[in-house]
Amino acid sequence: MTLKIYNTLSRKIETFKPVTSGKVGMYVCGPTVYDRAHIGNARPVVVFDTLYRVLSLDYQVTYVKNITDIDDKIIKAAHDNKENISELTARTTKFYQDDMAELGALPPTIEPKATDHVEEMIALIATLIEKEHAYVKENHVLFDTVTDPTYGCLSNHPLEDMIAGARVEVAPYKKNPQDFVLWKPSSDQEPGWESPWGRGRPGWHIECSAMGLKHLGKVFDIHGGGIDLSFPHHENEIAQSTCALGKGKFAQYWMHNGMLMVNGSKMSKSLGNFFTVQDLLALAKGETIRFAMLLSHYRQPLDWQEKTTLSQAKAALDTLYTALQDFDEEAYEDSSKQAEPKVLEALQDDLNTPLAISKLHELAKEINKCNDNVEKQKLQQSLKASAYLLGFLEKSARSWFQEEAPSNEGPSASEIEKLIEDRKQARANKDFTESDRIRDYLLNHKITLEDSSTGTVWKRR
Repeated sequence: MTLKIYNTLSRKIETFKPVTSGKVGMYVCGPTVYDRAHIGNARPVVVFDTLYRVLSLDYQVTYVKNITDIDDKIIKAAHDNKENISELTARTTKFYQDDMAELGALPPTIEPKATDHVEEMIALIATLIEKEHAYVKENHVLFDTVTDPTYGCLSNHPLEDMIAGARVEVAPYKKNPQDFVLWKPSSDQEPGWESPWGRGRPGWHIECSAMGLKHLGKVFDIHGGGIDLSFPHHENEIAQSTCALGKGKFAQYWMHNGMLMVNGSKMSKSLGNFFTVQDLLALAKGETIRFAMLLSHYRQPLDWQEKTTLSQAKAALDTLYTALQDFDEEAYEDSSKQAEPKVLEALQDDLNTPLAISKLHELAKEINKCNDNVEKQKLQQSLKASAYLLGFLEKSARSWFQEEAPSNEGPSASEIEKLIEDRKQARANKDFTESDRIRDYLLNHKITLEDSSTGTVWKRR
């Protein structure tokens, strides 16, 4: 497989070459678990899950996605909720895992928690102090950015511009405004760990470096996340990791997905356009949400239109599932190796999911035109295998069309089957008024009936 990806570090498309032949190490920044994940949090999960699926065709992939379970936001949320921090993080971590599973995301190989890696963080900080890249001031440990001549290599902006464009904490204990916290003191009421610099807790940036190095080694392949993390989070990760380990260490490829907006504006609670994944799952199936997120190229901004995005995604998925209506699911060989070459080519070209989806639709059209049952089954097999790489079409067509709506409105499957039998009897009795009444009742609940010589098939719209 020849995979090409855009490397934010070099600012160009590169042919991917793993550090170790046959293996790939990938680290993706996970959630800070203090509340429900919003749809902006979900986009990198869907994007890098797709990359994980594609890489797994040819490599043994170690996919690490962390859980940040110690952070000032978590401390504040626990205080506001009047609950124990560990209870809050356990609950919200489970919410996150369940929501991402609904979007079809495969579990990462390793899902490390920050609180389980404080020892590694302390060791990394000690190394930075020893190498004079960090200093202790007023019970804080800070990274000294002027000691790193390559600082800013990821965002490629002058230091002054980076400071102006980001929320940089102003504090009297800093040598320079852009220096960032590696360790901070904790009060008696706050969670803390003993360290050479007193009882305290780690800064956010050091957490990901320590967890990435622990589980993937000093040099690994891909580090991913949203573009909003490129500065300061990822910039600081590179600085502290390479200064501790040496030039060229840490991640070799940096990949970032574009921002998600809603109705043309940045998502914000104050604007009333803020949606959690749970909010959307009350409106649509997880597969529909995932499909909508992959209709745009991952590096481009995604403008989520509240009135149209989900309905358009649902209609497109209905088209693909329709091409599988008579597919023999029991004969399906679960092998993505049978994927359509044109779909693979699109995904290998910097994860071009919009083009890959268009190739799925071309394959669906070919299936609908095919009159040879053996050839049709082969094409359907290819459609299923290709769609797996994007996390689609993993259900049977019957299940897709007959699954209860997320809102749980309308009659259940058993009630619909009963009404179809009643309609069949009414038609046999030539009671067409009753037959039409049942059809109209189902139509009013967005359930369509398709009559054929083999019986009646129903679908939820």
